[in-house]
Amino acid sequence: MLGLILIYFIGKRFYTLAEEFNKHKWGFAILGVVSYYIGTFIGGILIGILGMIFMWDFVLEETNNFALGLVALPFGIALCIGLYYLLQYLWKREGVEAEVNIDEIGRNTAE
Repeated sequence: MLGLILIYFIGKRFYTLAEEFNKHKWGFAILGVVSYYIGTFIGGILIGILGMIFMWDFVLEETNNFALGLVALPFGIALCIGLYYLLQYLWKREGVEAEVNIDEIGRNTAE
């Protein structure tokens, strides 16, 4: 249940970011959720590799999947935050085109 709430808020943040910069909203919301899962997957792989290198038997044999998921959770959140700020930085550099009001066309702006 907590995972669904986390997924909702990740998707919502990416959705509003894409909406702010006039990008494809649902595509970037899905990208945010996928980046979370990729981050947790990479975190789990790293924990497994470190467990094998340093012979941490408790990680490899005695720890249940829920505990490993909680340990891998910060990796997913970190990747989401990194991707969010990267997209925000790139889109700010790209610039947002100002909307031209039809009443402003041809009007002298020095008034």
